[in-house]
Amino acid sequence: MGEFDLIARYFARPGPTAGATVALGIGDDCAVLTPAPGHQWLVSTDMLVEGRHFLSTVSPRRLGHKALAVNLSDLAASGGSPRVCFLSLALPKVDEAFLAGFSEGLFALADAHGVVLAGGDTTAGPLNINITIMGEVPHGQALLRSGARVDDDLWVSGLLGDARLALEVFRGTVSLPGEAFDAVRQAMELPQPRVALGRALRGLASSAIDVSDGLAGDLGHILHRSQVGARLHLADLPRSSVLGGMPEDLQRLCLLTGGDDYELVFTAAAQDRSRVLEAAREAATPVYRIGRIEREPGLRVVDGEGRLLDLTLQSFDHFKS
Repeated sequence: MGEFDLIARYFARPGPTAGATVALGIGDDCAVLTPAPGHQWLVSTDMLVEGRHFLSTVSPRRLGHKALAVNLSDLAASGGSPRVCFLSLALPKVDEAFLAGFSEGLFALADAHGVVLAGGDTTAGPLNINITIMGEVPHGQALLRSGARVDDDLWVSGLLGDARLALEVFRGTVSLPGEAFDAVRQAMELPQPRVALGRALRGLASSAIDVSDGLAGDLGHILHRSQVGARLHLADLPRSSVLGGMPEDLQRLCLLTGGDDYELVFTAAAQDRSRVLEAAREAATPVYRIGRIEREPGLRVVDGEGRLLDLTLQSFDHFKS
């Protein structure tokens, strides 16, 4: 099967449109896009390499979902509305079963968020997936990493750590019964981008980032860009019952440095707590208050007794599954 036949069979379709955004999509040298009046483009790109960012055991359908989900998560952290994406795909061979499953998973999530695949490229090589996504945000309303203020509340959405726990099962360092493993494996392979929450937080959150490389590391980007510090309460970090039943050292590893959670970490003024909770209800996404922003630079993590933990004892390596 040639490149153009491959694209036509698995990736070109009439499908949904993103309003008036896509004037011309797949089939020409360039896509022609039109932003909505009074809006700015948001653009993000992520590359997934087999063995580094995903395991060979993942199903093609779940891989298609995740490839787009990690990009949608970036848009969510910026408060954007998704519009179009571009897919570049390197394949070791033309595997029609893989392509059918992959495109099915990708388009199912794209349709759920109104995303149009507007172009891309294919070539031969080790399995490598690169998606560039574009979204819109009203002018000046993008959520940034640089707006956190002293005494802001620190929040996170969803649950943390299950993706890393699943990875440890694959590595053979942890054993879980079937149902528990299925639950954490789903967290690793089918992350749910918090797009609705990101939009609901526009004009409310002072800063935001998605958790892709681990809570401690990603929160550190907010602290650096905002020139502030933070106090994080370990006992308040939301976790599943499966992770909550693991040894404390493993819980800390998964919660603080696990990565692949694709939840949103954000800050907001303390007086806006009720508004944050209302925004979360509107977005049908649970959020949890996990700490506060402080003037002294750096991240301080305290346990349930208020004792400061030595983060140098934590393993901050991460494997993006």
